[in-house]
Amino acid sequence: MLPTTSVNSRIQGNGTLSSRDAARHTAGAKRYKYLRRLLHFRHMDFEFALWQMFYLFTSPQKVYRNFQYRKQTKDQWARDDPAFLVLLSIWLCVSTVMFGLVLQMGFVETLKLLLWIVFIDCVGVGLLIATFMWFISNKYLVKHQGKEYDVEWGYAFDVHLNAFYPLLVILHFIQLFFIKYVVLSDWFIGYFVGNTFWLISIGYYIYITFLGYSALPFLKNTVVLLYPFAALILLYVLSLALGWNFTAMLYAFYKYRVN
Repeated sequence: MLPTTSVNSRIQGNGTLSSRDAARHTAGAKRYKYLRRLLHFRHMDFEFALWQMFYLFTSPQKVYRNFQYRKQTKDQWARDDPAFLVLLSIWLCVSTVMFGLVLQMGFVETLKLLLWIVFIDCVGVGLLIATFMWFISNKYLVKHQGKEYDVEWGYAFDVHLNAFYPLLVILHFIQLFFIKYVVLSDWFIGYFVGNTFWLISIGYYIYITFLGYSALPFLKNTVVLLYPFAALILLYVLSLALGWNFTAMLYAFYKYRVN
């Protein structure tokens, strides 16, 4: 069983944290602790991070249940262990190199592709999405406004990383087995298979994002986060009717960026 000791045991009689404990729970203190652990690999729980990666595919609800336990025991929703981020970065590098090899890119092209995917697709887009979702959730989805009912920006970024991981595996690993001779072909089967991979991966992203915010008990109407499914399915059907191949379009874009 997970420990159930709560930060309530450190709360003073007037219902507030002591000044010492309050200082430990500021955003700056949490960020410093997180960044400091990045330099100490032995302090990271990679086994648990692998457990989360496995269940993000099979039962993502279990992953967010652990986030709730962390709130009870450490008074924060966001991860305090960077092991998941480290493993995701390693997987991102390996899958991108494989992507470059399968598409017969040179060393310099593959390196440029890696830098683009890491700093633009994952980090850059992730920062924008996390900031947007952090603002929207705090502005429109919180039941009762107040400091104790606040979506942490770090948690919003964790939700993005959780949702990005299955998308990465589907598009940058599983699709590689079909990309050269099937997906990038000019036949209907090519854009059907490729666009289906995109449908599944983005569907995963939307669903895991929804689970992340619905796990917060102080948010309301989180079902609206599932509405993009309708637009996604409509775009999928339209792409098959018009012969759009999303993977071929992305490949052409990457080739343009790295040349």
